[in-house]
Parts: sequence; structure tokens; C-alpha cells
Amino acid sequence: MKLTAGLLASVLALGFAAPSHAAELPDRIKKAGKIVVATMPNYAPITFKDPSTNKLSGLDIDLGEALAKELGVEVEWQEIAFAQMIPSLQTGRVDIALAGMSDLPARRDIVDFVDYMKSGAQFYTSPAMAATIKTPEDLCGKKVGASRSTNWPRQIGEWSQANCVAKGKPSIEAIGTEGSADARTQLRTQRLDAAVQGNETLPYFQSQEPNTYVLIGEAFTVSLSGIPVLKTETQLRDAIKEGLERLQQKGIYDEIVKKYSLQANRLTPITINQGKD
Repeated sequence: MKLTAGLLASVLALGFAAPSHAAELPDRIKKAGKIVVATMPNYAPITFKDPSTNKLSGLDIDLGEALAKELGVEVEWQEIAFAQMIPSLQTGRVDIALAGMSDLPARRDIVDFVDYMKSGAQFYTSPAMAATIKTPEDLCGKKVGASRSTNWPRQIGEWSQANCVAKGKPSIEAIGTEGSADARTQLRTQRLDAAVQGNETLPYFQSQEPNTYVLIGEAFTVSLSGIPVLKTETQLRDAIKEGLERLQQKGIYDEIVKKYSLQANRLTPITINQGKD
């Protein structure tokens, strides 16, 4: 059957018209024309404020802007304390959060996670201690600090049990600190022999404070960071996942990852609720 020129033009127009990705979103977001995103700019290079401009910057910020554009809406950022992010989802103050949040089973009673980045706990020390602490095994019997609000103190203990105690060596003394900044301070003042932080953040601090931190070995755990979405918001969750997948297909995701030197933290494919303790 032959198509008339007019009908052929109509078919081609339908076939090649750019789809409206905003149609995938819940009606309330489409009507608002924006997606409201919680973040906290204290986790460089994932989310922080550019010292020269005081503007929100980081992997999560660039990724959030690109995702909103892909979905056909604007993004409205709200700076919210980390502990209040999931409650803010529950009250409807925000739609999602982009803050390098770990996808943990304990959090999935309330939210689903669209996983977009992998992370790992990394031992590091100071140049002064690096002469005697060259490998992770050299940490046996030493004081190693990590933020007590994370899983790292427990993971340090588990690593110590398997790699120190089980081999007849003294255990690591895991010290819970007020945060990663406190651990770095205690390391610089030699109250700690070493510390642990996510391997996604250490390259940034090494660039900002040259000759201050020395990595020890490779990351000794693997965890996933995800975008939390209320479990009742399956349409939004799926739109976020598909949007991130398209950003990967277009190479935009990789450009953002490379910008912040986080190629080692790239996650593919995008997953849902695959994080472990």
C-alpha cells in the first residue's frame, strides 16, 4: 500500500517526534513543572558549595540538574539535614533526595532506592605515619577512626577480626568520631594512627589538601548510594530509574562522573534496592 505524501509526513512526524519524558512523572510533579530535591552540601565532591561562588556543586547536583532536564521539569533544591531527609519525603516537603545516601535494608521500610553510585570504605593515614603503615595489615594493633554515624566502625571491626585477630595479630582499636572531618583532625594531630572514609571523597580532599593524606590499599567494602523515593511512589521511582538509564546511554552520566574524578564509583546498570549492610 502506498502512502500519500501528507499521510507519510504525518507518520514520520509521529515516529520521530521527541517523546515528552515529563509524561512519565506523577501528575503533581508535571503540574508543578518541577521536582523538589533534598540535599546537604557537606559531602564533597558529591554535594558541596563551591568556595568561589557559594553555589551548590558536586556529582549529585550536576546529576540532579541533568535528570530533571531529561524528565522535562525544573529542579528545586532544598538544603535539609541528613537525618530529616526521609521524614521530609514522608511529609511531602520534597520528592526525592540526592545526598550520597547509602542504600541500606533498614531504610527500605519507608523508601525504595534507585542506586546510581558505588562506594567503599577506604583506610588512609598521614604522611608522618605512612613510613610504618604501608599496607592494611600494618593497622593491626593501631587506632583507626571513622564517623560513628556510619557503618565504618563496625566494618573496621569485622575487617580486623578477619585479617588481624584470626591471624594471631592484635586487633584494630576502632574509634568512633563525630564525623569524617573530626577523624581527619584527629589523624593530623596524631591521636589516630589511621582513619576510614568513603573512597568517593578522599581524592577530593587529597586535591584540596596536598601531601596530607595517604591511601592504604584499596577500598575494603562495597556499598551502593541511591536516590530515596517513598515506597508508595512507584511511578516516580521508575521515572527516576529510566531517566538515569537514558543519561547513561547518552554519555551524560559518564561526563559528570569524569568531571569529579569518580570513575571508580561508576555504577552500571542502574538498580533498585540492591544495597547491603
